[in-house]
Amino acid sequence: MRGIKKGGPPERVKRNYGPLYSFPMALWFTIFFIAPLAIIVVYSFLKKGPYGGVLWEFSLDAYRGIANRNFRVIGIRTLMTAAAATVITILIAMPCGYYMAKSRNQTPLLLLIIIPFWTNFLIRVFAWMNILSNNGFLNEFLSHIGLIDDYIHFLYNQKVVILVLVYMYLPYAILPLFSAIDKFDFALLEAARDLGATKPVSIVKVLLPNIRSGIFTAVLFTFIPIFGAYAVPVLVGDKNSYMLGEAIADQLKKFRNWPLASAISMVLTIITTAGVLLMMKLQRRDAQRNTDVPGKTRSRAGRGPA
Repeated sequence: MRGIKKGGPPERVKRNYGPLYSFPMALWFTIFFIAPLAIIVVYSFLKKGPYGGVLWEFSLDAYRGIANRNFRVIGIRTLMTAAAATVITILIAMPCGYYMAKSRNQTPLLLLIIIPFWTNFLIRVFAWMNILSNNGFLNEFLSHIGLIDDYIHFLYNQKVVILVLVYMYLPYAILPLFSAIDKFDFALLEAARDLGATKPVSIVKVLLPNIRSGIFTAVLFTFIPIFGAYAVPVLVGDKNSYMLGEAIADQLKKFRNWPLASAISMVLTIITTAGVLLMMKLQRRDAQRNTDVPGKTRSRAGRGPA
């Protein structure tokens, strides 16, 4: 009989408790992720109510509203701002992650990267506002050393929006890049230079291809939240830095156009989901390419200064 050992006590049948353990997490995601997303999808296909809210009539008016020239301009501006902030963030995070991976003091450096997360998001934005305001630290410093006679308007433009966004999401790029570079065999850089490659060439042709997964993750972790940013452009931007996150808030609070706000949110969701799927595909292709290389080793022996 099944479960009975020959000449011994009955064997206990093991039960699979995996579904039971995962049920609370599945319920959590259903209630706080899938249900709100479903509401947004439904509302985006309804009509605006005369006093706010929605009328339960199927309509594509919200999606037609997105085709308006103003929203196209806002969408392009948001995309360009997010792309610029992401590129700058990655360019700053790359040497930081490289230095941390080579350092003997990784734990203190990681602590310094994580410390900003201990401070409220808005507090950090207001700190930048105090630094860059007309009577802020930067203007006072420049005036004190005699470089300026009158204050400079640093705040309320698109450049400062990008600056603050880079600062806010820099840790999200440094951590995955550090993790990827830390697993890299630095002896490969020495081998490349022994074969005649310069240091920049060895980094571009040896290091970067081997940490593509970390780069993909860093881009993903920065571009998506920046693309839907709201607080930063509201607090330090002007009308020329108006982004889709602000448009959603205004449609909800000022114009009470819930279907249009839902439709804009759906466009953001679709774009970010497409980005996630693209990054996952690139990561799978990269992983497949690495496994197809014969004799490739992941040994970290021979790590030395690059």
